[in-house]
Amino acid sequence: MGNVTTPAIPSRWELAAETIAVKIRWFGLIVGYVLINVAGRGDANQLLLNGILALGLIYALTDTYYSLRGRVFLGRYPLTISAMEALFIGLLCYFDGGLESSFRYYYLLSLICCAIRHSTQVTYATWALHCASYAALYTALPPDERRPLALALMLVVLGWVTWASDALARLLKGVGEHLAQLNVALRENQAHLEARIAERTRELQESQAQVLHQEKMAAFGLLAAGIAHEVGNPLTSISSLVQMLQRRDCDDYAREKLSLVSGQLQRIQTTLRELINFSRPASSERTHVALHEIIAEALNIAKYYKRTKSRVLERHIPEDLPPLHGVRDQLVQVFLNLILNAVDATENGGKIAIHAEQHRGRLRVAVRDNGTGIDPGCAGRVFQPYFTTKKHGTGLGLFVTRKLVTDHGGTVTFESKAGDGTVFWVELPCLELAPDQGTQGEELQIENCKLKIAN
Repeated sequence: MGNVTTPAIPSRWELAAETIAVKIRWFGLIVGYVLINVAGRGDANQLLLNGILALGLIYALTDTYYSLRGRVFLGRYPLTISAMEALFIGLLCYFDGGLESSFRYYYLLSLICCAIRHSTQVTYATWALHCASYAALYTALPPDERRPLALALMLVVLGWVTWASDALARLLKGVGEHLAQLNVALRENQAHLEARIAERTRELQESQAQVLHQEKMAAFGLLAAGIAHEVGNPLTSISSLVQMLQRRDCDDYAREKLSLVSGQLQRIQTTLRELINFSRPASSERTHVALHEIIAEALNIAKYYKRTKSRVLERHIPEDLPPLHGVRDQLVQVFLNLILNAVDATENGGKIAIHAEQHRGRLRVAVRDNGTGIDPGCAGRVFQPYFTTKKHGTGLGLFVTRKLVTDHGGTVTFESKAGDGTVFWVELPCLELAPDQGTQGEELQIENCKLKIAN
């Protein structure tokens, strides 16, 4: 019955309509065989009618095969299919009773299928072909078998079915398209909602990471202050006793040993002062700070990390670089995090180099190590909170570093090759040099000093 045209890649609607048409076509063939071979209709032309139905069976098998493969047989030629169906139905009616043949209802099934699967123009063109087929059947019959009233009534019924099925099909197609649009909008909203949830989750993780880091630093500050206080008091007493002993008359051996003890006590006092300075409450006041002082303070703190003692640190920081405008403690923390990260990335005897230069109105600092490098699979997660490849790491160092650099209007990036080390680049805005320092800024004297921190 009503076959349809479809494009090279049928839509979901067209494939659904094709499935309906295939079922209707098989229903019509089964009913036809029953009428001819069981109900006793068309006994005189039974063999001929079975032959016509056999052609319909071949077409139904072919159409079913294409439908199962997600295609439409002769889908590009709907009017050709309509003409074939008009001829097929007309022949069945001619050899099975003429105008009153039961096969005349196949015209209606064909129009319904055509309306479901095709445009209004194709549907009405099919109606015209079916009317022509039925009119040709009327003229082919003997005069005594022609019934004008049956012809007129059938043409009216064909027109009414065409109009009704076309209206219903357009309604169904409109609803289907509307539902498809709603489905697309729903998927877009779902994707948008998932993206917003992911963004909020990321922001929440970052906020939690900042709070955790602040609590950790506060706890460390309290611990450091407590240790400095508890150690400082007996240390002062010991230092006083040593000074008293040094004032007494004693031999050279005792004087030498007391001098060594005094030197070590002085070293411990220096360490305690640095510990107290590092643990003091952080200030958020922005001031003009020199980059070489920031790096020096970060290195001075890093030397107390036990793994640093077996590393070689090189510093190449020009002292006459333009100053930065920022929070001193936060900038110290930025470079301390990067230095400690480089220390952990290298083995004993590893090399860590810190370079700085002025580049396009900004200060650019490179912290380079010759460690194992960063796994390419982890590169996209380096700055995420709680991500770490260390056994005892918290995954907050680089995250906090990027946050602090961003707050100062700068950027932090990195380059890494497996087995060839890693370099982190920090770029920060700097203050303009005074006019009388303009020429000096082009001829910076770079300090090259190797710091091998021994036990």
